[in-house]
Amino acid sequence: MVSIFTWGADSSVATFLAFSTTNVLAGRIWTVVTALFIHANLAHLVGNMLFLYVFGNTLENVVSGRNVLIAFFAGGIATSILSMPFYPVDTLLVGASAAIFTLAAAVMLIKPYKFSWLFLLPTGLVAIVYFLYNVVAVYRGFSGEVAYISHVIGFLIGIPIGISWSPRWMRNLVVTLVLLVTYLIMIVFIAPTILEVVDKTLTLDLSSPTNIK
Repeated sequence: MVSIFTWGADSSVATFLAFSTTNVLAGRIWTVVTALFIHANLAHLVGNMLFLYVFGNTLENVVSGRNVLIAFFAGGIATSILSMPFYPVDTLLVGASAAIFTLAAAVMLIKPYKFSWLFLLPTGLVAIVYFLYNVVAVYRGFSGEVAYISHVIGFLIGIPIGISWSPRWMRNLVVTLVLLVTYLIMIVFIAPTILEVVDKTLTLDLSSPTNIK
């Protein structure tokens, strides 16, 4: 609702609620929280809610809703503060992405094998693939309106949280890495073969004479 309100309000309202170094220096400390509930547009909001649904629900079933809230706000607030040196002072940071990355890292170390029907992949695999994508984006210097650095920071904050909540975090990390390697092998070796077979089948069907009775 906060996001929808800011879309229809004057731009100064969003600026007053968004996080930035300028706002913090001006004493608007509340922006470390309010910024988590503001999104740039509908696609930004829907995307974040889908990831929050997957990782939040998975984590809540293991550590309780209270702990999910603690991790969410701790990750979101800490990420905003730690992101300050990486952006110009007037850059506005909005959205719950970094806080959701914190939950994703925790899920990866607590219950990585939980299958997500939304993404059709295990949640641990979804978490590490999305994290690595953002690492690559930072390394390659991708620009635009996506705060890739903040995403990476949020994920790193979630690692000690996941470790503290999971006595088997090392095993779960290994499970995640095995899933990642398997996934990459499928993409590199198996997927092209499948596509080639499909392509040949379609070519054969199209070139064969058709008899209508």
